[in-house]
Amino acid sequence: MQLDTTVDLSSYIIAPDPQAPRLTRSVEGVDQNGQPTEISVVEERPLTIFLNGQEIVTAMTIGDYPEYLALGFLRNQGMLRPDETVHRVDYDEDLETVVVRTDGQTTYEEKLKKKTRTSGCAVGTVFGDMMEGLEQVTLPDLQVKTSDLYALASTINRTPSLYLEAGAIHGTVLCKDHLPLVYMEDVGRHNAVDKIAGWMFSDGVSPDDKVLYTTGRLTSEMVIKTALMGIPVLASRSGFTAWGVEIARQVGLTLIGRMRGQRFVCLSGEDRLLRDADPSAVPDDDKKHRRKGAPT
Repeated sequence: MQLDTTVDLSSYIIAPDPQAPRLTRSVEGVDQNGQPTEISVVEERPLTIFLNGQEIVTAMTIGDYPEYLALGFLRNQGMLRPDETVHRVDYDEDLETVVVRTDGQTTYEEKLKKKTRTSGCAVGTVFGDMMEGLEQVTLPDLQVKTSDLYALASTINRTPSLYLEAGAIHGTVLCKDHLPLVYMEDVGRHNAVDKIAGWMFSDGVSPDDKVLYTTGRLTSEMVIKTALMGIPVLASRSGFTAWGVEIARQVGLTLIGRMRGQRFVCLSGEDRLLRDADPSAVPDDDKKHRRKGAPT
């Protein structure tokens, strides 16, 4: 079959805004020929997350959607139950803090002691008992059309983004069928996925028929977060880690990586792929859609 390669951005509920103030700034430098040059670089600032009266973590972030980041982080760490009532989320830009207020008690001192540093950029953290939560995970048996995967990759890779503008950033996109819905970016892939988790928690969005696409590596942390969110499919342009693959197979997560042009590799859930597209009909990667100034 011949695939439609027209880029349509109308499906986005939230899309990147590369021109948003405070996300980037211009910096002067010198290029390889000794000539003056000016480039856009991504801003990075701390955000401290509180749950009720307890300080939980300080994350380095680009600063957009702080409320979603806080909700998603707490949700993915098991600190917010799916049925828990969140009364308010207060963001103070001057103090660089978010306070999530619930109707429950906050007693996470022991949990905080068990946090483990992970391979995520900007020092992601995953708490020691997150793996225990995977034992209760049952993911939907969602079939995935390869034509949808190719369409998603084509649209996402051509969407105006901070990555294309400045680089040094990761993107994560919540998708349904062939349509991207919510595209979040941040200096760490874990922050980007937490923002999506926070949006889903806030808006009551079902994960059952969704695909999560990330520009970063398919690490154990990304697999765990995706599974705990209840999303049955995780895909990426990038590669895998062995532990990420092992966990994906244990929980029944469809895991697809190295998606570039006509090519991809599925290392978990291959039986759920519906191969309805001829790879030879898919255009190969177009260099003009790579980040400005990126090596070819």
